[in-house]
Amino acid sequence: MSRVKLAIATTDYDHFRDFRLGIVNAEGIDQTWLTLGHHEVFARFTFNREWDVSELSFAKFCAQVTRTTPDIIGLPVVCSRLFRFSSFYVNRHSKIQTAADLRGKTIGSPEWAHTAAVYMRGWLNDEHGIGLHDVHWYQAGANEAGRSEKVELNLPKGVKLTRVNDKSLSEMIATGEIDCALIARPPNSFLQGHPDVVRLFPNYLEMEESYYERTKVWPIMHIIAIQTRVLDEHPWVARNLYNAFVESKRRSLERLLDPAVSRYPLAWLPTYARKMRDLFDGDPFPYGIEENRPTLEQFLRYTHEQGIAHRRAEPEEIFPKGIMTSVRV
Repeated sequence: MSRVKLAIATTDYDHFRDFRLGIVNAEGIDQTWLTLGHHEVFARFTFNREWDVSELSFAKFCAQVTRTTPDIIGLPVVCSRLFRFSSFYVNRHSKIQTAADLRGKTIGSPEWAHTAAVYMRGWLNDEHGIGLHDVHWYQAGANEAGRSEKVELNLPKGVKLTRVNDKSLSEMIATGEIDCALIARPPNSFLQGHPDVVRLFPNYLEMEESYYERTKVWPIMHIIAIQTRVLDEHPWVARNLYNAFVESKRRSLERLLDPAVSRYPLAWLPTYARKMRDLFDGDPFPYGIEENRPTLEQFLRYTHEQGIAHRRAEPEEIFPKGIMTSVRV
């Protein structure tokens, strides 16, 4: 059997490094790996399908995989995952002190299908009773004007969403044109010390640890997608890719946890990494379906409720059938 040639595109992650460099191999596969900025990867794969396997925003993935005849499917491999309570930025003059104060306010995000915003809109509804209809939403680029949606939307009836093409959220939160910006990357106005732009939750780390301990949701931001035509011809490719991603991550965590040498230029990192390993029940960055079920189920619900996913999907539907088949000897 001849080896399958695949083009893969992701941004630069340490947990992919050994696979990307060929130190870890996927059985039967030769890959050409493109390392690009994640926004470029998302756009070029979403619009053009320029490679076979791609990193993809989880929200944009959910929009595409739930179409009537999807041409992509996922691998239960996490590229990036982050809690997002740090992503609420407010204008000081809006007098917002708590999440409850966001009711009736104006909130902006870079896209409606912005994964960080999807999680936090869902959290506002689930835990504070602030529904999509209780806020006037704005969409604009985070730090540059002109950003637009990458996927089709079916917004719930009555949701107020205003698109702004000539300003950035960073500008709008600084001037008070919006009360709150919900952004994965901090707005420039915050980073540059604008006196009126502050984090809503300065104690976000405590909030995030408490949230995980209570819900077991560890938010996935980006996952791996593969074109279905690859698996139609070579169904075995999915599991072989998955196995290589798992081994590459194992080696990355081994480096991170090693206290013998400074593998990364930060003090106390192995000690902190061991703390995270214990907090996350032995695996601080789990792959797989069952290991991520609370997160997958929550996000699939959120994307459907928010008009991004075309239907409410179950975790097993968005990955190849049998991908997690147990092999024991």
